[in-house]
Amino acid sequence: MIAKPTGTAARLIAAIDTGDLARAEALAASLAGRCGLLKVGLELFCAAGPPAVDAVARHAPVFLDVKLHDIPNTVAGAIRSLLPLRPAMVTLHAAGGAAMIAAARAEAERAGAERPLLLAVTVLTSIDAATLAATGVAALPSDQVLRLARLAVAAGADGLVCSPQEVALLRAALGPAVALVVPGVRPAGSVSDDQARTATPAEAVAAGADWIVLGRPITAAPDPAATAAAIAATLPP
Repeated sequence: MIAKPTGTAARLIAAIDTGDLARAEALAASLAGRCGLLKVGLELFCAAGPPAVDAVARHAPVFLDVKLHDIPNTVAGAIRSLLPLRPAMVTLHAAGGAAMIAAARAEAERAGAERPLLLAVTVLTSIDAATLAATGVAALPSDQVLRLARLAVAAGADGLVCSPQEVALLRAALGPAVALVVPGVRPAGSVSDDQARTATPAEAVAAGADWIVLGRPITAAPDPAATAAAIAATLPP
C-alpha cells in the first residue's frame, strides 16, 4: 500500500479530468514529480478505460476515483477487475453500507502488500445542507460525514474522502491512522466552481489532510507544473 506522504509536493493529487486520452497523457507527463499522485476520475475512465490508468501510471501513482456504489457482490467484482491496474487508491461510496465496504476490502486483500488504499466517500463536496435535505437526510453535512466515516472505517476502509470543512472533525474523532484525502480545495483568490464546502490547500493540510486534490486550478493553468509547485510551496511542512 502507498504510505502517507512526506514533503509538501507529495501531498498534492492533481485531477486529470478530461475525456481526451492524449491530453491526459500530456498533463500527466508535465506534472510528473510535481505531485504525489494523479487522479483518474470518471470522465477519463469512462472515455478511455483501463488504458487511461496505464498511461497516467507511467508518470505517477494513480488515485482511481470511480466511487463504486452497488451491491456487495458487484463492488467486490469491480475491485477484482481493477486490481490488475495496480491503482494506489480506489474510491467507493460510504453510503453503500458496511457489507459493501467489507466485501471490497476482502477482495482488495487478495493483492497483498500491493493492494490499493480503499477510500470511502462521505458527502460530496458539491453538497450543502439544503441539497442534503432534498435527498431526505435531515442531518447537517458534518453530522452525516461523521456517521458515514465511522461506518466505513469500522467496515474496513483505509481512509476517507471528505470536504476541507470536515477534516479537523474526522481527525479528532478517528485519530491519526485513517487516511484523509480532501477535494474541494481552492487556492486563495480562485473561484469555487461547483464546490460548496471549500478551503485553501494550506488550511486543509493544517486541519489534518494527508492528501489534497486539485483539478482545474492546476490543469487549466497556463503552466500546470509551475502552478502545482507554487501550491506545494504554500503548504505547511
